[in-house]
Amino acid sequence: MQSNAPRPPRVPQSELAGLLVARLTESYGAAADAERAGPMAAYMKDVSPFLGIPTPLRRELSRDVTKDTPKPSETDCAALALRCWRLPEREYRYFAVDYLRRHVPRCSSGFLPVVRHLIVTDPWWDTVDLLAAHTVGPLVAADPELARVMDEWIGDEDLWVARTALLHQLRYKSATDTDRLFGYCRRQSGHPDFFVRKAIGWCLREYAKTDPDAVRAFVAAERDSLSPLSVREALKNTP
Repeated sequence: MQSNAPRPPRVPQSELAGLLVARLTESYGAAADAERAGPMAAYMKDVSPFLGIPTPLRRELSRDVTKDTPKPSETDCAALALRCWRLPEREYRYFAVDYLRRHVPRCSSGFLPVVRHLIVTDPWWDTVDLLAAHTVGPLVAADPELARVMDEWIGDEDLWVARTALLHQLRYKSATDTDRLFGYCRRQSGHPDFFVRKAIGWCLREYAKTDPDAVRAFVAAERDSLSPLSVREALKNTP
């Protein structure tokens, strides 16, 4: 689907981002493994090329890349993420996602357009889901006005933007806005795409850990409109 997102954000100047990207490309480039890269790309449906770095090694290298560097500003976070997204191999984006997850408390509501760009650029569940739960979610929690943006995203033509709206409360537990949670699930219950139907079930299943009765009641009331996949996922761990 075509996204109605605005043009890509400008990459701001950042000495810290420049340092990190220089370290990152040198470190990851030296660890590239062509034999692993092909199967890794195939597993992710060839959405991006891979360097072929296994996750444990990638995380070890990432720690070395960020060692003895200062805490970033919002500008640094934006520059780092956008520069990583311009690099072709997927591992660079994983680095950016992990970095944002760690430093999102240093970002304001004005950072959300940057995150949207990351979501809609070569999207797949491996980056989108982490950005939804660990970057968009904390941004919305810190500024409740952004919930209105989620009200727009849930109806977006881009399925990954809608999936993000569904998943942004994934870690909220008792702070979950249930009207929005159930309303979003109801609104997209007839969506034809697997990834949206799966997200409906996932966010319901996660909230069932906090209030299983509410989820059971919702599923019972909406069973005729929810897909079998959504129902199965929602009730997977609910007696």
